[in-house]
Amino acid sequence: MTTAPKPLLALCAAALGLTACAAVVDHDNIEPVAQGDAYQAQYREPAPREDAPILRARDMNASKCLPPRGGEVGDSFEGGKGTVGAVFALRGEFLSRGDLVEVLVSGDETFSDRYEVSRDGVIRLPYLSPVVAQGRRIEEVEADIASVLVSGGYFDTRPLVSVRLQDYAAASVGVTGAVFEPRPVEIGGINGGEVDRGRQDTLGATTEARDLANAIRAAGGIRPDADLSAVELRRNGQLYILDLREVLTGRDRADIMLLTGDEITVPSRMCFQDHLMVPSPISPPGITLFLSNLTQPAAGNALSAIGKDVREVPYGTRYMQAVIDTNCVGGTRTTNAHRSAALYTRNPMTGVSAVIERDIESMMRRADRDDYDPFLLPGDAIACYDSAVTNATGLGSAIGSLPLSILP
Repeated sequence: MTTAPKPLLALCAAALGLTACAAVVDHDNIEPVAQGDAYQAQYREPAPREDAPILRARDMNASKCLPPRGGEVGDSFEGGKGTVGAVFALRGEFLSRGDLVEVLVSGDETFSDRYEVSRDGVIRLPYLSPVVAQGRRIEEVEADIASVLVSGGYFDTRPLVSVRLQDYAAASVGVTGAVFEPRPVEIGGINGGEVDRGRQDTLGATTEARDLANAIRAAGGIRPDADLSAVELRRNGQLYILDLREVLTGRDRADIMLLTGDEITVPSRMCFQDHLMVPSPISPPGITLFLSNLTQPAAGNALSAIGKDVREVPYGTRYMQAVIDTNCVGGTRTTNAHRSAALYTRNPMTGVSAVIERDIESMMRRADRDDYDPFLLPGDAIACYDSAVTNATGLGSAIGSLPLSILP
């Protein structure tokens, strides 16, 4: 008796085992994901359905949180200038290295000119001692210029001095801690083609591009484990403690102007905080989804739409929303039901990756789906798998295309 070759037997067995084709696969993970002890409790294995759904993921996540370093809203913080004092000391406009200013001295043409704040943070007017400008308010610089003009013997009485900003230079600051891309960032720079000349030539022109919120977002935005109650800003050896919790509610804009050399540290509460998964001025700008084909692998990147069709979804989007948005759901129920999708993610605190797979149809039918529906994080990836019928159809096509040499 002639025996069919092993490859053909394996294909036939797979074609008959339709249920196995659609089954969700268990993935090995280093962290205890299935028990709910990973970065998000929403990653845990779905429990059997119950008559009364209980949403526990938020409480499971919160149970791991360290107390906020800044205390409750309104509390002061020991160890630095607390929120109230820090905001008072940091509000307003400050000069930084590279800023271009125009100095006007009443009744004078020698000193009235445009100047740039030098790399060592001073303004050098001709024949005068340097005037410190880095990290100082404009009115402070105006007073110092008037003083050196008198002390230098050029005026008998204090002249009227006006300093106005002509152009803000980009500020280079360091951002570390619980942000998605901790690194030095440069904020506030404007390309020549984007300069608004009318605004630039207007007295009192200002900028919003060099503020704290832009720096945090340039470093990837806050992570869900961030402790916003005690964000640290170090400037010239002084530590300031800022409470940014109200930024998420729209009551605060985090519009503190930053200077070159500032250092920002966002501490961590060592837990996932569901309430931080919302769009805000300090959150990541969104999640990028690349669309690819579902049923058959493509022969190249162009057919997969890699780099061609991209969808941006808001920060705070969940796994099931993304699965639907990437066309993994829908179509003919007979052939397309019981698809599954696997989420590839990485714990931003430990750097350890994890893979979580869900049966899409089961998730959509569960009343407690939110308890097992993870939030998407920047860098996450989703792989979609077809239903048993689609798998069998593709398998049949594969069998039909086998070379005759393996047939009995």
